[in-house]
This record gives sequence, C-alpha cells and structure tokens, in this order.
Amino acid sequence: MKNNLIIIVVIAIIIIAAVLYLIGYFMRKKNQGKLNELEKRKETLFDLPIFEEMDEIKKMHMVGQSQNTFREWNQRWTEISTRSFAELESQIYEVENLNETFRFMKAKRAVEEANETMSEMEAEVEVIRSGLKELRDSEERNSLEVQKALDVYEELSKLLVEGKESFGPAYSELQKQIKNIEIEFTQFVTLNTSGDPIEAREVLEDAERHTYELDDVMNRIPALYEELSHTYPDQLKEIEEGYKRLKSEHFVFPEKNFEDEIRRVKKRVKNSMVDLEKTEVDAVEVSNRDTANAIDNLYEVMEREINARKYVVTNEKTVGDYIAHTLRNNRQLMIELDHTSQSYTLNHNELGRSRGFQSEIEELIRRYEDFEPKLKEHLIPYSEVQVFFKDCYKILNDIENQQVEIDDSLKDLRKGEKIAQEKVDQFEFRLRNLKRFVEKQRLPGLPADYLEFFFVATDRIEELSKALNRIRINIEEINKLCDLCNEDLELLDKKTQDLVNSAALTEQMMQYANRYRHTHENIRVSMERSLTLFSKDYRYQDALDEIGTALERVEPGAFRRIEDFYFKNLDVI
Repeated sequence: MKNNLIIIVVIAIIIIAAVLYLIGYFMRKKNQGKLNELEKRKETLFDLPIFEEMDEIKKMHMVGQSQNTFREWNQRWTEISTRSFAELESQIYEVENLNETFRFMKAKRAVEEANETMSEMEAEVEVIRSGLKELRDSEERNSLEVQKALDVYEELSKLLVEGKESFGPAYSELQKQIKNIEIEFTQFVTLNTSGDPIEAREVLEDAERHTYELDDVMNRIPALYEELSHTYPDQLKEIEEGYKRLKSEHFVFPEKNFEDEIRRVKKRVKNSMVDLEKTEVDAVEVSNRDTANAIDNLYEVMEREINARKYVVTNEKTVGDYIAHTLRNNRQLMIELDHTSQSYTLNHNELGRSRGFQSEIEELIRRYEDFEPKLKEHLIPYSEVQVFFKDCYKILNDIENQQVEIDDSLKDLRKGEKIAQEKVDQFEFRLRNLKRFVEKQRLPGLPADYLEFFFVATDRIEELSKALNRIRINIEEINKLCDLCNEDLELLDKKTQDLVNSAALTEQMMQYANRYRHTHENIRVSMERSLTLFSKDYRYQDALDEIGTALERVEPGAFRRIEDFYFKNLDVI
C-alpha cells in the first residue's frame, strides 16, 4: 500500500513537471514569435530608402527656410536611427535574455514595450518621409509652374517685338514691364537652383501674377489703340466734313454747341491716348465707351436733320392740303349743325366742339404760315418742322374722326325721328287692339287699377306724339319716351291677359261648382261671394281665388284640372 502511494506521487510529480515544461515551452515560443515579428518590422524600417531620399534632397543645395526645414527632418531621423534604434535593440536583447531564463511574464511585458517603441519609430519615420516628400514636391511644382509662366512670358516678348505697331504709345511702358518680369524670373531661378524652393515660390507667384496681368493688358491694348488712332479720328473727320457740307446746304441745327462737342470728343481721344501710353487700360476702356456714345450722338444729330428734311419736303404740301381740307369740312359741319339745331335739340355740345375744332385748325394754319418763310430763309431746323407736321397729322386725324362722328350723329337724329314716328303709330295700333280685345270679352266692368294704368299708357303715347310735333325735337327725350311706351304696353298687355283669363276661369269654376251647390253649404256661400266680387266689384282674380279655394276643399285637384284644360284650349274657348 505504501509503495503504491509513492508511485502515485512520483507519477503526479512527473505529470506536473511535464505540464510546466509544456507551458514554459509554448510561452517561450509565443514570446519568440513576437520577437521575430518585431525583428522583421525593424528590418523593414531599416530597409526604407530614407538615406537615398535624404541624399536626393541634399543634392538640391537648399538654403534659407528650405535648408532649416531639411535640417529639422534630418535631425529627427538622426535621433531615430541612433537613440531610438539603440533603445529598441536594448529592449530586444532584454526580451531574448528573459525568454532564455524562463521569465516568461517579464518577457511578455518587455515585448509589449518593445512593440510600443517600434510603433512610435514607425510613426515618426512616416512623418519624416512625408515632410521630405513635400519639400521635394515643392521644388517640382516650382519647376512646372515657372515653365508655364515662362512660356507666357516668351510669347509676350515675341508679340511685343513682332507687333510693335499695334501697341502704339504703350510700347515703351510694356517693354519696361517685360523687363521687370524678366528680373523676377531671374531672381526665382537663382533662388530655386541655389536650394530654396519655398522662398523661390513667393518670387514665382509675383512673376506669374505680373505675367498674366501683362498678358491681359497686351490683349486689350491693340483694339483700344485702333479705336484711338484710326476709328475715332476717321469718324470725327467724317462728322466735321458732313457738318460743313450740311451747313453749306443751309441746314439749321438746334444744337448750338455742335462744333464744341466735336472739340470735346477730340480732346477726350487725346487724353485717352495719354492714358494708353501709361497702359491704364481700364480708364481707356471707360473713356472709349463715352467717346463712342458721343460720336454716335453727333451722327444721330446730322442724320436726324437729313431725315427730317426728306420728311418735310415730302409732307409740306400734304400737310397744307390736309389743313385746308379739314377747315372746309369743319365749316360745312358748322353750317349743318346750325341747320339741324333749328329742328333738333343737340345734347352733346356739338356746336361747342365744332367751334373748338375751328380754333385748333386756325392755330395750325397760323403756325404753318409762320414756318413757311422760316423754311425758305433757312431759319429753322427741319427736325422742328417735322415735329410740327407730325403733330398736325395727329391733331387733324383726331378732328376729322370727331367730325365724322358728329356728322353721323346728325344723320341718326333724322333716322331716330322717323323710327319714333313709326313707333307712335305702332303703339296706338296696339292700344286700340287691346281695347277691342277687352270689349269683346263682354265683361260686366273693369277694375279701377286696370283702367288707371290703361289711361297712363294712353297719356304716355300722347306725350310722345306731342314731343314729335314740336318745332325742335329732343331725340334723346323721344327715345326714352319710346322705351317707356313700349314697357307700358308690354305690362298693359300682360294685365289685360291676366284680367281676361281670371274672368273666364271664374265663370268656368262657377259652372263646375254648381253641381255641389245644394250638397255643400260652403260651396254655395263661396259662389255667392265670388259672384259679388265678379259682377259688382269687378275683382276677377279675387273672385277666382274665392271659388277655386272652396272647390279645392270639396274636390282636391279640380282647380288645377280646370285651369290646365282652359289654357290648353284657349283657341277653342
């Protein structure tokens, strides 16, 4: 029993030792794996072409700010390649030693610290390489941009030499600006090749800006110079010659300062040429726009008078004839108005308007006769006469239209009188027919209100007839009376139909209700009341309402049935 226990203890010790050995083995292997990975990262970092990049940038021979920047990156790389790498090597050695002596937990922490150091070194190297790349790219950008600007500069230099004549007085100033740009480019090249691309870029930006500004100016100058040297002088010469020719042909200009304006424009052209010499193209462009507008205005003045003369020569006789024609028409119209006013009342101030026309025409005659000698003696601008002639046409057209309107209205007076006379005859005929129609009905009498309205309609027709028989008739009053007479007769016709229909329906209702007279007391009483209203008071509608209401109580629907039969058989009844 004792021997078995010893065997078990020995086996347990062996197993524990084996487990501990395995654990130690795997921990050592794991730490060694991390250590190997760290070694690979270190080799990768050391294999980066930082030294080559440094040498490439050193060959640029940088100075100034660029040199300071490079020194900063170089110093940071030196610190990494010496102190940081030495520290990393020490940490790696410590990990190896701890791993070999089976101090696995300490080895694990040491590996983690070494990895942190490695990550910091990698990040720092990335920053350094980015800074070096930016420094190198800056020099390359300068090279590309300077070539582009130099191409423009060379084109400008060539253009200035080949197109000297197109720049006029600005040529000397442009030469100076070209020279200044050349100096800036030389300064840039000096800085760039001596190793200071950052400072060189500032110089390049100035040279580039001045180059493109000069390019813009040189593109605008030839057109401005052409205007100032040829276009405007030629136009002003043409205007001067044209003005002298027109004056010799006895043209009169309302503008008393025409020649002064020509001199002012010439002076503006001269001043603009001075500004062009100083390459002040913005000011020259503004001035040239004003000059062009001023020249256009001068042309317009002469063209206006030339066109006005053509108009005056063409329309002078026509306007005179038109005035005379309108005057004759107005005199004839006034005679016609005087004659018409003896027989008709004129309600729209026709006489006053025609007298107003007379005054307007006489004023046109006065002005026309005033213009004639001035035109012959060349004392008045044609444009002023043209305005007067156009006013004449407008005024005379308006007068003539109103004359025609008044003349038509006079004709309408006679037509209106004739129509009104025919209407009187028609009204009297309709009134007689209504009277005969009522008499044929053999009614016991007529209601007072109907008779009153009948007499009103009769009096209105008589009033219309008297109005037509006056020495001077008022056609507007007559037309109103005609409308009133027509309305009266329309209403009288309706009243007559209602009266006759009410009377006839009452008689039919009475005949129909007679069958209930002895069996229904209310029918008998209503028949007696209806008969009184019909025969004594001549209130036929009230009589119809009385008998109709009573009959409807006894025989619902009887009233509507009798009424429908009556209106459907009016011709037979």
